[in-house]
Amino acid sequence: MVRQKLKMVNIEETEKEFHDEWAKNIQPKEVPVIETFSVSTSPEAQWILKQLKDIEGKQLLELGCGAGEGAVYFAIKGAKVVATDLSPKMLNVVHEVASLHGTSLETKVCSAEDLSIFPSDSFDIVYAANLLHHVNIEKCLDEVKRVLRPGGMAAFWDPVAHNPIINVYRKMAQKVRTSDEHPIRRSQMVMFKNRFSQVKTRFFWLSTLIIFMKFYLIDRIHPSSDRYWKRILLQEKELRKLYRPLAFIDRILLKIIPVLGWLSWNIAIVVTKEDWDNEVF
Repeated sequence: MVRQKLKMVNIEETEKEFHDEWAKNIQPKEVPVIETFSVSTSPEAQWILKQLKDIEGKQLLELGCGAGEGAVYFAIKGAKVVATDLSPKMLNVVHEVASLHGTSLETKVCSAEDLSIFPSDSFDIVYAANLLHHVNIEKCLDEVKRVLRPGGMAAFWDPVAHNPIINVYRKMAQKVRTSDEHPIRRSQMVMFKNRFSQVKTRFFWLSTLIIFMKFYLIDRIHPSSDRYWKRILLQEKELRKLYRPLAFIDRILLKIIPVLGWLSWNIAIVVTKEDWDNEVF
């Protein structure tokens, strides 16, 4: 037990240092807040928005908020946002980004595995993008369930573990990743189903991963020199003609053969906490 706690502390310290250093190089004006939820190459966030529906006035907690793409967007849309991260310097960036977009939010330094600074049943929505593959998923989900109000929803999107091409990319992208990452595995879905009354999933980026091949083979961009996920947002206009037909193919393939989703890049997961009115006693 002591060894596990020490390991968790070491991982969190590594993550904090990595993201503090990353924050130094972020230009708040360049953080793609609107693009993350609107361009064609951000299908995960758009699908999640449709599941969450109206967020205005809702108490929303973001875990591992990074530069604030999600937190600031939700604040713009009228949610009462608390953005959390292990990195104080990232949270400073979030405040700057929020100010540039004419909005404000609250920030807290904390781990997604320990939300004890928040009372139980205190949020309508919990959101986390690219977070679960950095944390102990079971501990995080337990805390998410605790802080969600009955009937509340949590939304996640993260990379999937099973595509061999993406796994090669991960090995090549060492400078823009942390060593503790563990993408979502099919066997881990039981963790969500055991804790929440409703679990919805959607996979993204299957044949569309050809764009990653373009970045590497044609554009000659090494995975460690630039973050591909950021490039797909910022270059959406250039990529649109290639992306859209491939995304159409993906929708057909994943509808006909759903199991192919586990060879995708990302999975989006939206869960709902049991409402007291619907609990069976």
